[in-house]
Amino acid sequence: MPPFKFTRLFIPVLFLFFTTVSCSDDSGCNQKPNTAVNQAQLQLDIDEIEAYLSENSIEAQVHESGLRYVISEPGDGNTATLCDQITVRYEGRLMSDGSVFDDSDGKNIAFPFPLSRLIIGWQVGIPLIEEGGSITLYVPSSYGYGGRGSGDDIPPNANLIFEISLVKVF
Repeated sequence: MPPFKFTRLFIPVLFLFFTTVSCSDDSGCNQKPNTAVNQAQLQLDIDEIEAYLSENSIEAQVHESGLRYVISEPGDGNTATLCDQITVRYEGRLMSDGSVFDDSDGKNIAFPFPLSRLIIGWQVGIPLIEEGGSITLYVPSSYGYGGRGSGDDIPPNANLIFEISLVKVF
C-alpha cells in the first residue's frame, strides 16, 4: 500500500481508537462527569427541584454540580468511578407527577453497567455512596435526558427522581 493511502486510512483509525478507548489507566478514572450543559435550562431545572423539595419538606444536600440528593445509607464498600461498572437496584419517577417510568424489579441486575455510559445525574450521584449504599437523586433534566426526553415515558426537559441502591462496583 503506498504511504499516502496508508496514512489516509491509518490516522482516522488511530484517532477513532484513542477517542473510543477510555479509562485505560488510573489517571482517566479520576475524571469528573461532564456537567457542561445549557446553564439557563439547568437553572430552570434547579428552581423547579428546589420548589419540589420545599413543598415536600425534603432536606437534600447540594452537590457542586447543582444535583440535589439525599443519602439514605452511605454503604461500606467500594466507591464507583467513571471507569467502573456497577450493578444497581433503582426506581425512576417523573418529578412532575410521580409516575414511575423505569425500575429494576424483575430485571437482571447482575448485569453490570459502565457508569460512564449512564446519564450525568447518575455519574455525579452514584460516587457519593459506597457499595451497599442507597441514595435519592433529584436529577435536573439537563443531567438526565434533556430537551429530547426518552421514549414515550420521559418528556423533554423532565426533572427526574431516582431511588438507587448500589449493589456492586466492578
